[in-house]
This record gives sequence, structure tokens and C-alpha cells, in this order.
Amino acid sequence: MWQNFWRKLKLIFRDPDLRKKLLFILGILALFRVGAAIPIPGVNVERLAAFFSGNQFFGLLNIFTGGALENLSIMMLGVGPYITASIIMQLLTMIFPGLKAMYHEEGEAGRKKFNQYSRLLTVPLAILQGFGLLTLLAREGILGELTTIERLINVLIVTAGSVLLMWLGELISEYGIGNGISVLIFAGIVAALPQAISRTFFTLDPSQIPIILGFVVAAILIIAGVVIITEGQRPVPVTYARRIRGMKMYGGVSTYLPLRVNQAGVIPIIFALSILLFPQMIISFLSGIPSPIVQTISGALLNFLNSPWIYAILYFTLVFLFTYFYTAVTFDPESISSNLQKSGAFIPGIRPGKNTAEFLYKIISRTTLMGALFLGAIAVLPLAMRAVTGIITLTIGGTALLIVVSVVLETIKKIEAQIVMREYE
Repeated sequence: MWQNFWRKLKLIFRDPDLRKKLLFILGILALFRVGAAIPIPGVNVERLAAFFSGNQFFGLLNIFTGGALENLSIMMLGVGPYITASIIMQLLTMIFPGLKAMYHEEGEAGRKKFNQYSRLLTVPLAILQGFGLLTLLAREGILGELTTIERLINVLIVTAGSVLLMWLGELISEYGIGNGISVLIFAGIVAALPQAISRTFFTLDPSQIPIILGFVVAAILIIAGVVIITEGQRPVPVTYARRIRGMKMYGGVSTYLPLRVNQAGVIPIIFALSILLFPQMIISFLSGIPSPIVQTISGALLNFLNSPWIYAILYFTLVFLFTYFYTAVTFDPESISSNLQKSGAFIPGIRPGKNTAEFLYKIISRTTLMGALFLGAIAVLPLAMRAVTGIITLTIGGTALLIVVSVVLETIKKIEAQIVMREYE
């Protein structure tokens, strides 16, 4: 196994095309890290550090920007606006049949047009998110006394930073290996690991060494479980009918339709985080209103939402429900049944058409149940780890783990495909 690994590694660095792609990705990531360290004008560093140390909402957002938000850098929004735009466009396919046909039926040209709409929607979303975040931070005294023009300039700067990141991600997709947006999110998450590890070990109490060792073992088992569930699928056998054209016979081939256990990916967790954390942001805005009644109500609501048990129960429930919802949006049994019937394929023992759609719906409902329970457990796992260990920096699970595992698996598959193609040549 190790010999095969080293052989492939040597081939990666010897092949000029693969080496060029990897160096291109590293160059883009280096540019991203430089941008994440450049702050916008007027930042109060001491107030900023104190604010992030006690705010769960911005702490979670900071993970996905690779520390760019914690620095209030020019790339503080990360690729969040683009992800939000993509999710909105996916949801709009349920409302507008034209968008659904564009995405599912018009092939590569339709998807390119669909992605272009997502890019255009990113700009106003970045402006709104940038304005909201900067206004909230200004109320906390983190930004100095800025004029209206200076605040507008800051909004334009962070919007341009988000659009630049979106463009860099697409460059990685086109000239590098893997999905560029996922690679940037992965880089942002991994960039925070050295600081978390150093913070844990430099403040380590010798009595906590057994807890650290137990955490390492648990982390290995959890990552292995995430890999197994992420790669898990339910194969549905599909057979193509035999057709005779002239003197040749076509079809008669048996294959399978892979239905993934985790069909929705990390999207349900992102949806649930938005539902849970957005009200906290609104309530934080309302708490700044000089009214005793409003401040009392907002304080009570914040205490309720910040309760660990309430937060964990709501989080798990929302992730579970959104997994079914997003799977229903992206997986259409009737469309798949229709495409199978048009191509002369059928599931053995199942009639084409409506019966096939019902059969696929029954299977996807069962596999989605396991995927929803898995995502819910992974989502609340960091809260459970903190409660058990009592150490804030010891957390494994959540969206970050799913993204890291998914990106690593996808990148490995892409690289292996490139290696196989070159070995064949």
C-alpha cells in the first residue's frame, strides 16, 4: 500500500501538468491568506478580541472565513454570500419551473446560465451582509468614529473582497483540481487548526492528559465514521432493454443507480445555523434600542436561545427536518423515472413510470432517515464534546468536519482520476 502511495506521489510531482495545477492552487490559497490578514480601516483591536471571545454567533462565522472575520479583513465575508445565493437559487427551482428546467434539463449550457444568476445575486447579498455586520460591530464600539462615506467605502471593500474570493474559487475549479469554493472553505477551516492546537497544549493542565488522549481516540473514530457515512450509498440495480438496429444489438447492460446515504451534504447544517443564529443577530440589534421593555424582552430571548440544552435540541431538530427538505429539492424520483424510461432502462421487478418513481421515493426516504440522524448527531457533537471535556478548544464535529472530509475525499478522487488518465496514456 505504501509503495503504491509513494509511486503516486512521485507521479504527481513529476507530471508537469499536475504539478502546475497544485502550485496554482497553493498560490491562490496564499493570496487568500494574505487578504485575510489585511484589516479594513478604523478597527479597535482590543474591543474586537473581547467581542469574539464571548460571542457564539461570530465565532461560528469566523470558522468559515479562516479568521478573516476575526481580523475584520477585506475578505471578512468569505464565500458566504455566494453560498447563500446558490442556496436561494436552488430553492427558487421549486417555485419557478423555468429555473428547474434550466438546471436539470438543459445540460451544461443551462447550468452555466444558472451559475451566472447565482454570481449576480451574490453582489447584492454581499452588500446587505457587509452593511449588517459592520453596523452591528460599529454599535459594539469595534469600529471607530467613521463618517457615512467611510462606512460606505468599508461596505464596498468587503463586498469586493467577497466577489474576489468567488472569482478565485472559480479559477481553482477551472485551472486547478476540485471545487474551488469548497477548497477555499477548507483552507479557511484548516488555517484555524494550528492556533486551536497551540491554545490547547500551552494551557494544558497535567491532570487533563487522559482527557486529551481520549479525545484523540474519539476524534479518529468520529472521522472514520464520517468518511464511511459520506461515502455510503444504496445501489439500485438498473437494466437497459435490448434493442436491435440493423445487424447490431444494443443494450442488455446491467448497472446501478447510486443513492447516497447523505444526499444533502452539509447544506442542512448551514440552513439550521442560519435559522438559529439569524434571530440572535436581530435580537442583538433590538437590545441596542433605548427602551427598557425591548431590552428586557431581548435579554430574556437571548438567555433562552443561549441555553446549551435548548440550543442543542433546536439544532438537532432543524438539521433533521432540513435534511428531508433539501433532499426533496435536489432529488426528484419522477424526473429520474422519466429519464430511465426514455433511455430504455428499468429497475428489475418494478414497472417503468409511476411505480419506479414510488420505489425510488421509498428507498430515498429510508436512506435519508439515516442521513438525517447522522447529520443531526454530527451537528450537536461539538456541544457534547465541550460538555464532557470541559475544554472549549476540544471540539470535533459540526459543519467544519463534514466540509474537511468531503473536500479531502473529493480532491483525492480527482487526483487519482488524473493519475489513472496519465498512466493510461
